[in-house]
Amino acid sequence: MVLYFTSTVVNPPAVIYMGKDKFENEDLIKHGWPEDVWFHVDKLSSAHVYLRLNKSQAWDAIDENLLQDLAQLCKANSIEGNKKDNITIIYTPWSNLLKRGDMATGQVSFKNPQKVKRVYVATRENAIVNRLNKTKREEYPDLVALRLDRDKEEARIKRNEARKIAQEERRLQEERKKKKEESDYAKIFENARKDKNWKPSKVSEDIFGDSGSDEEDDDAGATRYDDDFSDLL
Repeated sequence: MVLYFTSTVVNPPAVIYMGKDKFENEDLIKHGWPEDVWFHVDKLSSAHVYLRLNKSQAWDAIDENLLQDLAQLCKANSIEGNKKDNITIIYTPWSNLLKRGDMATGQVSFKNPQKVKRVYVATRENAIVNRLNKTKREEYPDLVALRLDRDKEEARIKRNEARKIAQEERRLQEERKKKKEESDYAKIFENARKDKNWKPSKVSEDIFGDSGSDEEDDDAGATRYDDDFSDLL
């Protein structure tokens, strides 16, 4: 069973969750999301509290009011910490949690200790704890399936983004190619016009309209096209 809470001190509201006991904490450690941030009372036993961020949010730039909600929830769910004043709550990204085979159930360490931040809690704030507890709901999620769905959606978004980038690159390549062809075509005729010995060909005259047409020219042109078709028959 997983306990879910909603913090309304930020907009949109934040999703907070934690395991009911140390055994469920093991599943949360194993199947967390890259967007999750882990909270715990420093140097004391407590619940493992998680904040699920949006993908655009940074774990080290969490709103101060939201941090206080999470800190108070951690303190309230620590048998020893709930009785003490002046305690510290530590937090770090889920991806920084280190779980070794020789560790006790629910115990974790950190891959990078420098990637751990702290929140000071002077005393319990009942108003905060009561507000959060009113939003508490118990659920039995399939953590494995939820993580797989999350990863599939992320992969789909990345594929779509890659497809859009490839399409835009092809469009730009076609645009550059077209501009180059137009530029080369213009240079050919510009250089030809500068050549004193250059005389317009019949095709050039037809294209640019540099000379009038008469019946003889029309007949000759028609004859050539007739001849061309005859050759094919």
